[in-house]
Amino acid sequence: MSAPITVFLLDDHEIVRRGLADLLRHEDGIGVVGEADRAEGAADAILASRATVALLDCRLPDGSGIDVCRDVKSIRPETSCLLLTAYDDDEAVLAAVLSGANGYLLTEARARYIVDAIRRVAKGESLLDASLTEQALARAIASAAASPFESLTPRESEVLGLLVAGRSNREIGAQLLITEKTVKSYISAILVKLGLQSNAPATALGDTALAAAIVALPAAVLPAAVLPTAAQ
Repeated sequence: MSAPITVFLLDDHEIVRRGLADLLRHEDGIGVVGEADRAEGAADAILASRATVALLDCRLPDGSGIDVCRDVKSIRPETSCLLLTAYDDDEAVLAAVLSGANGYLLTEARARYIVDAIRRVAKGESLLDASLTEQALARAIASAAASPFESLTPRESEVLGLLVAGRSNREIGAQLLITEKTVKSYISAILVKLGLQSNAPATALGDTALAAAIVALPAAVLPAAVLPTAAQ
């Protein structure tokens, strides 16, 4: 008999959380172990619950499920994460790539598809099709305007290079001998300088997707200044 699948729900709409909880309550071997309606404290709550799967709304009043996913994955990579989004497009794909999520779900998805997706990612599967991901990245590269990489400081370029290499905030901090809080400050500065993030409390999904495109770009398309060195 397989271990039960435990699920954590992060969405600022109570009706969405209630609907998902009611759906999963009737599924054998699946149970909801926690809920949250804000990004603040959500990663800690998910980690404390030791949930098998976390369903994370991309857009929250105080942040993003994308950032929550990245924080969770950096500490407990075995937690499977699914992003909840209203749009099935390149932005959704790129958001999942940036966060390290196992995939994304449309908020209007059919109940059976949601349950099937949860069961699949609980087994470690990815719902992201490699060819579709490559196509989304290629379109993002083709449509992107020249980014002002020259405005980055040497340290910011170093941090960006490590992000491109797939390092977590914790790993970047350990390598550069700085705190995770400092790493996050550098990332915020990088996104602002590249025109990918406003100073508003909640970043629009479109901005986040553009950030995903930059961070997820293959090393070959980025200026040498932002690439990790051989020693890294």
